[in-house]
Amino acid sequence: MKAIWKNTVIAESDDTVVVEGNHYFPSDAVNRDLVEASDHTSTCPWKGLANYYNVVVDGETNENAAWYYPNPKEAASEIQGHVAFWSGVTVTE
Repeated sequence: MKAIWKNTVIAESDDTVVVEGNHYFPSDAVNRDLVEASDHTSTCPWKGLANYYNVVVDGETNENAAWYYPNPKEAASEIQGHVAFWSGVTVTE
């Protein structure tokens, strides 16, 4: 699977975890040169507190386009150490 924004591969892995239709990529599959920490957070009742990354390609920023659960609840433990994408980032094979 690949996560792509502005024709640039942000993450690539054959080992994603699918939860609620979202592919969660192992964190080491994410190109760290293309993401930056965001202050944004959200809460899911069964997954817990999510933190976000901005995706940055060629000087353009897609705010909060990636998220992860640093300490997911037990029901979502399989996504710990994984990152998912949305907001215009295409996830494809």
